Amino acid sequence: MEIRELFKQLDITLSDAQVEQFQKYYELLVSWNEKMNLTSITEYEDVLVKHFADSVSLIKAVEVQEIREALVDGKEASLLDVGTGAGFPAIPLKIVFPNLQVTMIDSLNKRINFLKEVIQELGLTGIEAYHGRAEEYATPDKFREKFDFVVSRAVANLSVLLEYTLPYVKVGGYFIAYKSEDLLNEMATAGNAFNVLGGKKKTIVDFTLPASDYGRSLLVVSKVKETPKKYPRKAGTPKDKPL
Repeated sequence: MEIRELFKQLDITLSDAQVEQFQKYYELLVSWNEKMNLTSITEYEDVLVKHFADSVSLIKAVEVQEIREALVDGKEASLLDVGTGAGFPAIPLKIVFPNLQVTMIDSLNKRINFLKEVIQELGLTGIEAYHGRAEEYATPDKFREKFDFVVSRAVANLSVLLEYTLPYVKVGGYFIAYKSEDLLNEMATAGNAFNVLGGKKKTIVDFTLPASDYGRSLLVVSKVKETPKKYPRKAGTPKDKPL
């Protein structure tokens, strides 16, 4: 499978330099994965589809004007990836849409070291990685309500994910959750979290990733009012006592 052809199915045309960056990213991912657990997906074609294409599938949500402006029109915008892991979706988004000013947060310092090497080796600018838990940076002196877009592919129930992400979104900005087919079930129990945290469902985009039968849903949540200062609560509380 050729990455250019794969991305064309998402209406994305890659330059030679971008193809080279993705290739280097893959090589670093596999190399570091021998020393630490970054991903269980390591076969080249699987990484292309399930990590790289999946990450940039945010372009499927361009019916939202602000997302279209950032991804298609090249308008500068700030984006935070909460629980970024091995850099998904943040780094593929940065490669394809260099106008994005990207910040990544992850709780494992070894992963942050990996991400910093990726940033350096790929020659990326306007992108930073921070070690810490999601609740640690959601303060006014750090990143609270500072971002146009917040994204996450983290495996967490929606009500928990909303508490960890919405405090970072500017009023008027968006949180986009990368979810699978169980999204509607999660939505059914997350109504109170939306109301309390200042979010409102904007749209849900369902699709199948190119060259696969893997179903994906993007939930786009608009930030309509400030999140109360008490949120997010301390580590573990959102999961133990979801809103």
